[in-house]
This record gives sequence, C-alpha cells and structure tokens, in this order.
Amino acid sequence: MKFAFLCKQRTGSSGARVAVVGAGPAGLAATGYLVCRGHEVDVYDKLPLPGGMMSFAIPKYRIPLDAIMEGVEDLQNNFGVKFHLSTKVMCGERHDEGDELAKASIDLTKLMESYNAVLIATGTWRSRRLGVPGDDAENVVSALEFLLRLNLSRLGFLESRLGSFRRVVVIGGGLSAIDAAEESLLSGAQEVYLVYRRTIKEAPAGEYEVGRLVRLGVKWIELAAPKAIVVENGKARAVEFQRMKLGEPDETGRPRPVPIPGSEFTLDADLVIAAIGEVPTPPLTPNCGDLAKYVGKDGRILVDRNYRIPGTNVFAAGDVVTGPSKIGQATKQGLEAAREVDRLLSAKLIVVAR
Repeated sequence: MKFAFLCKQRTGSSGARVAVVGAGPAGLAATGYLVCRGHEVDVYDKLPLPGGMMSFAIPKYRIPLDAIMEGVEDLQNNFGVKFHLSTKVMCGERHDEGDELAKASIDLTKLMESYNAVLIATGTWRSRRLGVPGDDAENVVSALEFLLRLNLSRLGFLESRLGSFRRVVVIGGGLSAIDAAEESLLSGAQEVYLVYRRTIKEAPAGEYEVGRLVRLGVKWIELAAPKAIVVENGKARAVEFQRMKLGEPDETGRPRPVPIPGSEFTLDADLVIAAIGEVPTPPLTPNCGDLAKYVGKDGRILVDRNYRIPGTNVFAAGDVVTGPSKIGQATKQGLEAAREVDRLLSAKLIVVAR
C-alpha cells in the first residue's frame, strides 16, 4: 500500500516541519503528499502501530496489515518520516477508545509552537451509546471496542478482557456490524444475531454483505430496535426489542423506523455489541482556549474551505471533519488538506526568501 503517491523518494528539503496527528488513512495520505513536496513530517498516534482503524478495527481480509506496514516502512526508510507511536496528542482531557494504549502524551499547543504546521486526522474513536436502559452493563460493548480489543489481543498488545461468549447479539446494519458479527463467529460463538431497525435494502453494509453473513450462519433480524437490556448482577443476559415498520423518510432520506406497540420480543445474549456508529474525536476540548470554538456540537472540527482552523497553523481532515466515512473519502480529504498545508508553507518560504 503506497502512501507517497507522487514520488518514489525524497529529492530535497523545504526546511519546513509538519506534525500530523493521527496515523489513519487521512493522516498517512497527507504525510505521503507532504514528504513528496520536500517537507519534514513527524506523525503522532496513540496506538502502538500506524494505520488507525485500518490496522485495528477492519478485518485483515479487507485490508492486510502487511500491506499497511509496507507503506509505512516506505515513508520511514525513503522519506525520513518519524512515527511517535503510543503517544496521545490532546489539548485538555477526554477519554476515547484506545487511550489505554498511549504511554505518553503531548499538548497540542506544544506542537503548534514546535512545527510550521499541524494537520489533525484523529478520526472517530468514540462510539455512540444505545441509549436504552441497561446499556452500561459489563458485557455490552461497542463494535469498535470489540474489534479493537480483538485485534490488539491477536497482535500481542493487549490481553483480551472480553472473555468467552456463546450467544452474541449485534445491533446495527453497517460494515462495523458485519465485521463484529463475523468476528464473533470466528471467535467461537455458537449463535450470532444481527438485528437492524430497517430492512436489508436500507442497510448501509449492503445486501451482499448481509447475505454473505447469513450464508455463514448469522441470523438476520430486520425491522427491530432495542428497547432495553435485561441485566442481572451487572451483566446483560438478554436484549428486549420492539418491532418496527417503515414510515416517512427522515433527514437521511431513508424511511424512518416507527415502533409497533405491543410487538416486543427478547433475545438471550451473553455478549451485546452495539454497532450504531462513532463520533469524531478531535484533540480539542472546551478547555483549549480559542481553539475550542472550532469544535462543533457533534465533535467535528470546523475548518474553512482550505481545511484550516482560521487564523492558526492547524489544519484538519478525514473523519474528524466529516464524521464517519469510507477509507477512500478520508484518503481524498487527507490529500486535499495536505495540498493546502503545502500552499501555506510554500507561500511563507517565498516571503522568507525575499
């Protein structure tokens, strides 16, 4: 997997230094562009390997880890990129999934002072809650947490704390739900249910992926939404669902699920996986001075059309700007933001030269 698309090796130096925060698809694509333009790049990431969710939350049959590491080694060996791993960059305090892997921390404002430009590409590392009674039970986890811990354990970075499970209920209809359900089967679960509040036609993962899982043995239930988690002694033992019917389109253009009174049913479970999406996790909090006003209510970083936080040397790209997206879109944004960083640095270098 090539991240330096524009060149094979570094041919010169601009003298400018850039910090890229986040080593996922947007951050790595931006790094590749910037080193080809002659800039020195340091990459910071809280995880022990580069790649972000490509390395730790997406099954290897979709994206082989070896391919990611090959591209990373190219950046290191041919372009001198330095990776500061297990290092969380933050302005203020907030806990996100995967933070326990960070062994060091650095304040974002220090990077702003030390580098000519900073590009934030920290993605979406906080999962949405189900928002029903009992969703804080010990064995109710997000798809991100489930997949992250599974892969960290396989790679030897973390001892799995999920334990064994026989009957798994996965809630959601996107690729994360698909991946969590399939990995549950591969991990030894005897029964896996995939429950979605709309129909297979509206499922973000697509009919093919759902059908593939059904052929593997996953039980698909559509038009049902969780109403409550049945908890005993702090652990979920079942999920209460309510049947849905499709109503008028919502803000996404898809038909809105409408509850059917008196249609409740229950599925026993010893592991419940919520795969209902993630929210952006910028390295900014309300305690971050003027920068804090550039974080929207939904967590997205608010940038101008040049991917820049106005009046600063800070840029942002990828899911931390758009919300959850596909790898191709995040990569494209990383390249576009890197081009704007290069324009700013080139303009400053011209002024200095004069």
